[in-house]
Order: sequence, then structure tokens, then C-alpha cells
Amino acid sequence: MIRVQTEDFDIGAEVAALTKGRPGIGAVVTFSGLVRDTGGISSMELEHYPGMTEKELARIETEANARWPLQATLIVHRVGKLSPGDNIVLVVAASSHRDAAFQAASFLMDYLKTRAPFWKREETGDKSHWVDARESDDEATAKWKT
Repeated sequence: MIRVQTEDFDIGAEVAALTKGRPGIGAVVTFSGLVRDTGGISSMELEHYPGMTEKELARIETEANARWPLQATLIVHRVGKLSPGDNIVLVVAASSHRDAAFQAASFLMDYLKTRAPFWKREETGDKSHWVDARESDDEATAKWKT
């Protein structure tokens, strides 16, 4: 399941909804990303390419489900203006066993960071700048290439 939204999310409620009625799930791994204040950031603006973003997230989710025996996955990514401490992203992978859930959650987040068309602009007081892609994110994604 994939959602791109401006609204905040509740991690516990999202996990409960995803796992409800699925007694075969034995492991749930979540990753949540927050806006952090690194150097006086007052806010962050997240933009995306509607339609294309959801299509790419679906492709990433499909690939994770092909690689591991997952019973459920969830990606929630926020867009719009956010403040330090706000939720940005939630990735959930659920499986019968923990190894698949851990690996899939890591894969989903690594690919989301490098493949999904999101753009971030950080604001510090009266200045703003676009956040560049990081080489470390590309290196993390490279480990999953088959």
C-alpha cells in the first residue's frame, strides 16, 4: 500500500491497520523519518511529481515483494511544508519471519531515497536551499543490485 499525503500519520495506527486480520504475520519492521534541525532549519518543503511518484513507489514495493516473502508493505510519504520533529516518511514491512521484514524495510527505504521523485528545500530563517542527493544514499542502493 502506498500513500503520498500532506496529512500527518500515526505509526501505531498504521501498523495496526496493516496487520489486522493477518495472523500469519510474525514480524513487523518499521522505519520512520522525521524532519531534523541541522543548523537552524525552520522548515522543510517537500515536493513531488504527482502520478510519477506513486508509480515509482509502486514499482519499488512490487520489487520488494518479489524479493522477499512479505505479507504486507506500506509506504507513506508526506509532502508540503513540515517543521522540525514532524513525520516525513513511514516504511513498514511485514512477514512471517524477521529476516525478510528487516531486509525488505531497508531495501524499500534505500530505493525510496534514490528512485522516488521527491525534492526537499530547507528553510533557515530568510534563506532556503534545495537538498542535494547524497552519495551515501546511492551506495546504500547499490548493495541491492542483483
